[in-house]
Amino acid sequence: MASIGEELFHFQAGLTQSGSSLEEFIRQNYVNNWMDDRLPAAMAVRTSMVTAIHNFLVDEGLMNLERVQMSPVTDPLAHDVEHVPTIHYKGMPYVSTHSMIYSKFLACFNPKVKGVFVDSPNIRLELESPTRQQRGKYLIDFSQIDIEIRRNRGVDLETYLHSPDKVKAFVQEDYEKIIDFFERMIIAACTRIVEKNETELKALGIAIEVPKQPFPRLTNDASLKKYGKVNTEAKAGEDVDGQFFWITGLMRENYDLIYPYLLPDGSRAPLKSFSSGMIFNYDICAKSLLRDTNTYTPALEILSGAIREWLYEPIVHRLIDNRIIPEAPVFNDGVLENIENMRGYGPFLTAVAMKDAEGRPYFPETMGGGLGVERTLYALLKGDKVQKIDDVVCFGKNPDTFPIFLF
Repeated sequence: MASIGEELFHFQAGLTQSGSSLEEFIRQNYVNNWMDDRLPAAMAVRTSMVTAIHNFLVDEGLMNLERVQMSPVTDPLAHDVEHVPTIHYKGMPYVSTHSMIYSKFLACFNPKVKGVFVDSPNIRLELESPTRQQRGKYLIDFSQIDIEIRRNRGVDLETYLHSPDKVKAFVQEDYEKIIDFFERMIIAACTRIVEKNETELKALGIAIEVPKQPFPRLTNDASLKKYGKVNTEAKAGEDVDGQFFWITGLMRENYDLIYPYLLPDGSRAPLKSFSSGMIFNYDICAKSLLRDTNTYTPALEILSGAIREWLYEPIVHRLIDNRIIPEAPVFNDGVLENIENMRGYGPFLTAVAMKDAEGRPYFPETMGGGLGVERTLYALLKGDKVQKIDDVVCFGKNPDTFPIFLF
């Protein structure tokens, strides 16, 4: 690979050849953004939003977690991104984090931890628009408020397999609890913005409605049937009153609970049988409200989460069935015999399999989600002044903008 200096030399040469200069490129694409009144207005709203969410989470009894920026494994993600960067240190390759999903689970091992939250770093090398269009909503380097809460139901494999009505009742009850939790969190953030940032909102031509519970809720199955696979969120949002709504039961990540997944005879439920009612995850979508016309812009997903798989057996099967690992771990007296085939998941799956002196798993039952800070800011402020996600950040790395990023 060429050095940074070489890449910048060729980039500057291309600018010069086209009749421009490095200074002009930086002025047009960075300095003008930094000097625009739009940016400090967006930063003020961001400050209120993040502060309100942090205060809400602390008041709910959650504990702040340190950032994990590199690890042997990261979120594999259900959508296509380029491979994350690998960092070699002391002979070991580490990947930069797509999200802190596995770290959140492990941080909830101790029952004295009600839950955790962290402004997690996320590097997701999103694929460039195949049609070279500006999609507006992506950043490859962004911040996510990651949240995970213990459920403490004590459901073991025997109960999972043979008492489905009991398990479904527990899961549905917890599902309503986490939906309520995130609705109250959004309400707290919007209340703070309305109290603190009316001047900035007016300058951006945007209004914020403090939503009321419950938020409208749509299932993914019904949404796909009614609106199709293209721009589902935006089309659904046209039929929904208010700025926020849910889409639930999306077939997505390997750690989002599908129940039942393992069946009593040891088989797995067939893929064609999965419906939104069996998939216990959720997205919050948001729209901005244009102040002058009192109309909404197309909706964007801002928060994704789920009740999580918690038992060793379905966790392993989901990883295999999603082709994240090729086979089940083989343990022999504490030794993971096929650790080379685990693709970095060996330490994580060892921790998942471990039990205490009474034979109870350490791995916790949890539920949670992650709210994209910049995506939320963009979704709520989008209008005449804010037209793409770069407009609300100082150092945006939107894959649909420049060939290289200078800051």
